[in-house]
Amino acid sequence: MWNRNIETFLGCDAAYEEGHIVLFGAPFDSTTSYRPGTRFASRTMRAESYGLETYSPYQDLDLEDARVFDGGDLELPFGDTARALGMIRDFTTEVLTDGKLPFLIGGEHLVSLPAIEAAAEKYSDLAVIHFDAHTDLRDEYLGNRLSHATVIRRVWDILGDGRIHQFGIRSGERAEWEWARAGHTNLRPFTFAGLSDAVAAVKGRPVYLTIDLDVLDPSVFPWTGTPEAGGVNFIELMKAALSVIHGCRIVACDMVELSPPLDASGASTATALKLLREMLLAFEEDFIRPQIV
Repeated sequence: MWNRNIETFLGCDAAYEEGHIVLFGAPFDSTTSYRPGTRFASRTMRAESYGLETYSPYQDLDLEDARVFDGGDLELPFGDTARALGMIRDFTTEVLTDGKLPFLIGGEHLVSLPAIEAAAEKYSDLAVIHFDAHTDLRDEYLGNRLSHATVIRRVWDILGDGRIHQFGIRSGERAEWEWARAGHTNLRPFTFAGLSDAVAAVKGRPVYLTIDLDVLDPSVFPWTGTPEAGGVNFIELMKAALSVIHGCRIVACDMVELSPPLDASGASTATALKLLREMLLAFEEDFIRPQIV
């Protein structure tokens, strides 16, 4: 039932049966409130990935030695948010059931919600580590409880207090910050300070890692739906992501909010792709060697 794509992400051409990691795109941006276009991210990243090398000098690892299956893009319906989210949840559940790591490429940040739901259904003690510029903790946005602006609040509805760790946050309504500071989430603003403490706190537990690429400063990553000044640089984000991968028991993850129609130079797409390569290699290394538990 699993068909290999005609075009895959660079170095991600393993068969489904032998793959450790399943990449797939969720081309959905129906609730984007400012600049749409993230639905094209996975398609564009796949095509542009051939501008990279498979080898990483940062980790001395090569995607040619990895076992990653590219599951392509889900065919999500336009104008039906609930159905689209259900399809993402069902696909993620299937990958998890087969003992593989689902790696979702968005799309707007709302696509993370059904993937986290699927992971929480399998792992009752799931924790979430969240990199982002925005709190995403509104209870509703323009009367809508399902929005990229409410996604982490909806995750909290599933997980409850003390299981969501947020880093890089530098934007949100006052009420969102006050709600987080009341102990509902572990919010560390502006940087990755305290990340090692969060990694230690979730040691041994299943973890979902969600990365909104607007955690990067717009000088590094301008082409996203809601850019926010004051972010981290690429090396900081890469090191933070790898520290979580190697320090935690990651069961699923995502990367969201690249908007290629805005990216005339291709610089933001190249940045996202390089982070994707480094993360895939780090995951693959942990499949080969015993994971930290």
